[in-house]
Amino acid sequence: MHNPDSQFNIPGRQFAFFGQMPTNSQSMKILILVMPNFNLAATMAFVDPFRAANYLEGLTRFRWVVASLAGGLCLASNGMAVQTEKLNRVEEDVFEVVVVSASWTPETASTPHLLAMLRKWARTGCIIGGLDTGAFILADAGLLNGRRATMHYEHIDSFKELYPEVEVSEDIFIHDGKRFTCSGGIASADIALHLIRASAGDALANAAARYIFHPTLRPAGTSQNPAGAEPLGRTTPKVVRYVISIMELHLEQTLSIPELCDKADVSQRQLDRLFKQYVGKTPALYYRDIRLDRARGLVTQTDMLMSEIAIASGFSSQVHFSRAYRERFGLPPRSDRVEGRIPFEFRAWPMHRKAQDIV
Repeated sequence: MHNPDSQFNIPGRQFAFFGQMPTNSQSMKILILVMPNFNLAATMAFVDPFRAANYLEGLTRFRWVVASLAGGLCLASNGMAVQTEKLNRVEEDVFEVVVVSASWTPETASTPHLLAMLRKWARTGCIIGGLDTGAFILADAGLLNGRRATMHYEHIDSFKELYPEVEVSEDIFIHDGKRFTCSGGIASADIALHLIRASAGDALANAAARYIFHPTLRPAGTSQNPAGAEPLGRTTPKVVRYVISIMELHLEQTLSIPELCDKADVSQRQLDRLFKQYVGKTPALYYRDIRLDRARGLVTQTDMLMSEIAIASGFSSQVHFSRAYRERFGLPPRSDRVEGRIPFEFRAWPMHRKAQDIV
């Protein structure tokens, strides 16, 4: 039975969760595997609490190695690069924690060698984790089968389609046995702080959180999308937020606007007025757009047929789907499938622009 309020526990310290860990005179060794186009901010947010903990303790309680498949400089999604060790140079080393950090196109990094190494580390009892879309790679390795997992909310729909054997959560992080997954961003600091807490206790975890100005150590079960704050904020009338929540539950089997009005006990005229005032578009247009947003994730993050994506996004006609997609995103879905594999931050760079677009 899963307990969302449970915490990491490590024998040899205060708790009992991960298996045998270093004593206080030893260091916990962490391997951070970064994939091409990884999210730099999420990765550094994971590392920095350990740096702070070492500084505050005055000793090296945590050690980490950053590695990549090829070694050398690994380019992040924001165009910056970090120096890394080559995977085959560290694969015989002993680690207590192995973390995979990925963002765009995680499928390109799921090499047989990497997946075999992750399985090997799992067999030896390592804690295996994934940041952002690192969960895709852990799932490819079969390490999340029958478990709960999370990833950045933008990728949840495609993950569900690709890995139905994994129970997906929208929490900021999930730990299940000796696996953890994290949505990325600043939530990477939360999962690191929980690892510090499990390894060294509350005092050091809280001190490290304070040192890096992390407001609070958020507990397991914290949602990526707090109720009432997404997607439009708490100043939006409750009836608008309620209708949007119904829309989000019916992206494939869509409801008509009159049906939505009946469920919310509001007239269509009143709902139109409220949406135009607070959302800036009609309910029908907003509903269409969130379905297309879901569709774009499936287009750019999976190899599903366009006809399947159209149906999964509530469009009965593929022609209607393609026309609406082009209207919203400026290009047809088949073209976006190619260009969408390029990290969003790079799409305006000259190297990714079409020749005829360069003056």
